[in-house]
Amino acid sequence: MDKLAFASIKELKKKLNKKEITKKQLLSFFIDRFKKYDKELGAALEIFDKKSILDYSACSNGPLDGIPGIIKDNISQKKRKLTCASKILQGYTATYDATACARLKQAGALLIGRANMDEFAMGSSNETSAFYPVKNPWDSERVPGGSSGGSIAAVAAGLVPWALGTDTGGSVRQPAAICGIVGMKPTYGLVSRYGLVAYGSSLDQIGVATRTVYDNALVLSAIAGHDMRDSSSLYAAKKDYTQKLNGILPENFTVGIIENALNAPGMDSEVKDAIEKAVAEYEKMGATVKRMSLPSLDYGPAAYFILSRAEAASNLARFDGVRYGMRNKDSKILYDMYCETRHDGFGPEVKTRIMVGNYVLSAGHAGDFYENAKMVQRLIRREFFEAFKKVNVLVMPTHPAPAFKFGAYDVDKLQMDLQDYFTCPANLAGIPAISIPCGFSSQNLPIGFQLLGPHLSEGTLYQAAHAYEQKTPWHTMHPKQFIG
Repeated sequence: MDKLAFASIKELKKKLNKKEITKKQLLSFFIDRFKKYDKELGAALEIFDKKSILDYSACSNGPLDGIPGIIKDNISQKKRKLTCASKILQGYTATYDATACARLKQAGALLIGRANMDEFAMGSSNETSAFYPVKNPWDSERVPGGSSGGSIAAVAAGLVPWALGTDTGGSVRQPAAICGIVGMKPTYGLVSRYGLVAYGSSLDQIGVATRTVYDNALVLSAIAGHDMRDSSSLYAAKKDYTQKLNGILPENFTVGIIENALNAPGMDSEVKDAIEKAVAEYEKMGATVKRMSLPSLDYGPAAYFILSRAEAASNLARFDGVRYGMRNKDSKILYDMYCETRHDGFGPEVKTRIMVGNYVLSAGHAGDFYENAKMVQRLIRREFFEAFKKVNVLVMPTHPAPAFKFGAYDVDKLQMDLQDYFTCPANLAGIPAISIPCGFSSQNLPIGFQLLGPHLSEGTLYQAAHAYEQKTPWHTMHPKQFIG
């Protein structure tokens, strides 16, 4: 049974189909994995009881039939708690399934629990959760990345074969890279945001975390597609993204390397070397490599910082103690109740981002900050559009350095914000990006890189990522303390 821990969805489906194991046995196995390991790891805020998991699942012979996974706790699961890892939503129970969760159930998936996260998805290290931090499966003294750190750590540690996270500025890809797994941020609007608690509405996208590219494509195939309940949903037909995963690159395939990203200040030399070796692997497979520069990327983090905080300030205004979640009951007047509830309910990082957001939207400052940030966003989109006329995909680092230790940036918040330096441009442009493992540092910490493509090019990204994966061993390597 222990060999199932790091088995792929593809392998687990074969065992279920051959009746080597039953759905209930597989579910019990992964629940027991959480009981055994998660007290130390902290990846889950709650693992549901087996009966309710089976009761709330759909009867299906779908592509994920009987395969357990975990959902980031800012995605609504009907009749389950929904906290966004924040005290302000303690006690709140979701009344409906997010579209992504409903589609997973229709595909037969078993939703095993709620994954820990940075509070309201605000953070790059999973240190801002109101309950407890998540640890990196490769080194418990280091962060797993964020904000989807719980989802990613659970997959990397073999506690589940897949997970859903959310990616506003890199929150699926960055932790996936530093935990050594695959993380996909789809095209904005490809996956419905209905049932997702919004952080930055124009940037948020539900993403998928798995240990293999094929598994990732399988899960995305189940959740992608138009949803009339989401006004930002694209009119994209359902698609099977696993169809062309044969380990071969498309003909006349061209890979572009963004050199000003690879040579950015503070770039770890081991990360850079690993990415250069990954590019060399593409050349061996017959790809043409072009070295390019996208100057606007240098302004991406500042634009993302402003736009995400502005949208967060607006979105989080609804948490006032009136409609749902916690309420300060000692207040004598309504105004005090608002103030005290938000003071007690939100953590320091969330409060800071709300204050910055309100500032950049305020009269006299919106023109200097918000409108200029929107202008930079348009410039980034245009540069990507022009780049994709010359290449099929672009290569960028996912993270500047391997996982850092807890508290490393407690006195340097700017460096923490710059963890999104390489990932946030894809969110600003609304394009898809996938992070895949490409090596290990001298301290045995995972290194990843990302492939970016034009709108709705997920199929091409999966092809390119799968071809690289089949030529390299990184997806077969797992943290030893979770084996057995």
